[in-house]
Amino acid sequence: MKQKLLWIPVLLFSSYSLAQAYPILKDEHELKFNIGLFLATTTVDFSYEYYLSEDTSLGGTVYFDNEGDDYNGNFGIGPNFRAYFGYNPRSGFFAEAFGLFYKGEEELPPEAGGPRFEDYSSLALGLGLGSKWVTRSQKFTLEIFGGFGRNINPEEFQDSFIYRGGLSIGFRF
Repeated sequence: MKQKLLWIPVLLFSSYSLAQAYPILKDEHELKFNIGLFLATTTVDFSYEYYLSEDTSLGGTVYFDNEGDDYNGNFGIGPNFRAYFGYNPRSGFFAEAFGLFYKGEEELPPEAGGPRFEDYSSLALGLGLGSKWVTRSQKFTLEIFGGFGRNINPEEFQDSFIYRGGLSIGFRF
């Protein structure tokens, strides 16, 4: 009888030490649509995020815009790396480092025959901050973010700095 009573604390301790701080997370992929940027400028911006762990991820962004002479051009693509600092896994406050390659058009002064456009492409590196909220099922997300970067090879008509931001809705799978 004494031997059976000695096993009870051992079993309780072993089950306690095997408990996890976070639930088992299966969905490592997330697709997002930047609905805030779409409503503000009609730019279509999609992002993908792959979770390396509960608090880090790698991702990428691609966007399209019909207005080539906008501040962010008419096409952009770039990677990012995020670190999350929230209490829940894969959510909460985050900081990111990003790169962005983008193309656009610049309207030149009209000469005989009407306006002309000059195509350009540029590369930028930057930092951003944001916050992400996740549903209880860990399937749907909402995030708000913003950041700025520096153009590495700006043309004479381009600003030295770029900015990005938005309000994105996402789905994990």
